[in-house]
Amino acid sequence: MAEQQAQLPAVKLPLFSPAQERVGEVELSGAVFGREGNAALVHEAVQMQLANRRSGTAATKTRGLISGGGRKPWRQKGTGRARSGSTRSPIWRKGGTIFGPVPRDYSYKIPRKAWRLALCLALSDRAREGKLLLVESLDIAEPKTKLAKAMLEKLGVKHALVVLGAGDDKFYLAARNLAAHKMLRLEGLNVFDLLNYDELVMTQATARTIESRLQDHERREDRGHRAKTSGSASGDAR
Repeated sequence: MAEQQAQLPAVKLPLFSPAQERVGEVELSGAVFGREGNAALVHEAVQMQLANRRSGTAATKTRGLISGGGRKPWRQKGTGRARSGSTRSPIWRKGGTIFGPVPRDYSYKIPRKAWRLALCLALSDRAREGKLLLVESLDIAEPKTKLAKAMLEKLGVKHALVVLGAGDDKFYLAARNLAAHKMLRLEGLNVFDLLNYDELVMTQATARTIESRLQDHERREDRGHRAKTSGSASGDAR
């Protein structure tokens, strides 16, 4: 897996100043920002996130949970009416519900390796579509919403996900209540938010951190897989 990723060409993206002036070019790993294919995996990651957000509190009452109905409405025979044992029968008005929803947990997890690959595919999509905007810095003089809003307007973004890394605390405090944008800590990076916003904004340092973390995870898993394979092979040889 690591060898296949190493063969992917690097991705070159323009680097902008906070005033949207192009000041250079950044070369990022193709294994993180240049992946293609497997849209079904991205879909599965989004479905997992949406399922995990469900509260699962929908509930109805069965006939046993509704108060009343303990006495038989009328005797079994001789009235000319249909026999009935309780006024809370599901076929009666104000009766219980048959097979209604009950509180449940909808959450589940996909494998970690699949989740990281879905992240890479989502980041690659933003880069390929020209929606990934790398800036030198998100530093502002003081944590004022007016300053943060002015900076984002200069960058030309209208509905952006801003991924913030170490050192961007001041910008987070200033911009977290802007309705048109979402401020997201680096630790909370996820597939749904990456695809749900029109633009993706981050600093060059944050992009490098994302690149390093995703690649380190892949290297560790690849080493573990090789060690496990060699161990089983040596066991078979004995």
